Amino acid sequence: MKTIEDIRRDFPILGLKVNGKSLVYLDSAASSQKPMQVLNAYCGFCESRYANVHRGVHTLAEGATADYEDARRLVAEFVNADPTGVVFTRGTTESINLVAYAYGRKFIKHGQAILLTPMEHHANLVPWQLLAQFVGAELRFWPLTEDGRLDMDGGRKLLDSRVAMVAVTHVSNVLGTINPVREIAELAHGVGAKVLIDGAQAVPHMPVDIREIDPDFYAFSGHKMCGPTGIGVLWGRPEILDDMDPFMTGGEMIREVWLDHATWAEVPHKFEAGTPPITETVSLGAAVRYLQQITPDWIAAHDRELGSLAWEKLQREPGVTLYGPADHRGAIVTFHVDGIHPHDLAGLLDREGIAIRAGHHCTQPLHRWLGVQATARASFYLYNTPEEIDRLVEGIRVAKKVLQVV
Repeated sequence: MKTIEDIRRDFPILGLKVNGKSLVYLDSAASSQKPMQVLNAYCGFCESRYANVHRGVHTLAEGATADYEDARRLVAEFVNADPTGVVFTRGTTESINLVAYAYGRKFIKHGQAILLTPMEHHANLVPWQLLAQFVGAELRFWPLTEDGRLDMDGGRKLLDSRVAMVAVTHVSNVLGTINPVREIAELAHGVGAKVLIDGAQAVPHMPVDIREIDPDFYAFSGHKMCGPTGIGVLWGRPEILDDMDPFMTGGEMIREVWLDHATWAEVPHKFEAGTPPITETVSLGAAVRYLQQITPDWIAAHDRELGSLAWEKLQREPGVTLYGPADHRGAIVTFHVDGIHPHDLAGLLDREGIAIRAGHHCTQPLHRWLGVQATARASFYLYNTPEEIDRLVEGIRVAKKVLQVV
């Protein structure tokens, strides 16, 4: 078992100095850093195994295809899902757009409803807005409790036979709320609705068992789980994917093409038109191997400890307002410091070598619900330490002094 020191040595970027200070990276909810195991896989594949996939019969092409499909198997095993349903996309955003377009336009009808929550990232909101406008569907929103959890009784009242799709985040990228997605899937299926889970903030940080959750679609990104950018995953029930029309058309996603019509390849290849992100996919496989070695259970416990510690320490700081529930939360702490705009705070913390996020975090409706235009967000991952939380708290105190905030 690796120690935290071993893990940190795997990430070369953590040895950087930023503005003369040791880097404290607290922005993993936006994008995680990459261990040497993934960097080596990326470069090694390009140096010795690279070729296009599913096309050639030469040695490199067959090897690259094997590596690409091995990554699909690894990803499926990581979330305990049927590999036939694993579609590689560019990220969570593309995965959700794929479902809204290819499933929604065909199966969601005028007069039906799409049930969302106010805590959704724009990527799990705007595609459904466009779909609702296109087909004439109603948008409904699951109410929240005062501390930022889903009001389950309020949600049950919105679930009726008109609801065709329930799309909800597994973990809020602002509030840190861990939603009861298994219960939501069961409630939605009880009225005949399909369920999409945005797992971008869940899969990197906790064991996720798709068979246990039982959604119809589950989406997540590679770059938030130690993999590269430009690669994401949509898992869908194979029988539903089979009934859907393609999202994009072109090479590789076809079976036969005539001048006036075409037929499609089997799922999941029907949804992977053109040359896929080959190197990124193979590197995502390396990221999965790395996380499996650390173990999702250890990562979940480590992240939970850091999230709780940060909450406790920031709660004691005068003038700091925290958002979201105090418990059963992810490794995300979103806050506001009285008298300091979040962008100014992020800039001053950067002078101390501390990287946090500031802004609306692609959740403008949620920030309106919170009554603020912007917040600061510290997010943690397997390479962070309790000492870095102390650096964050001390950095906030320095920012207060600089801006003469009492």
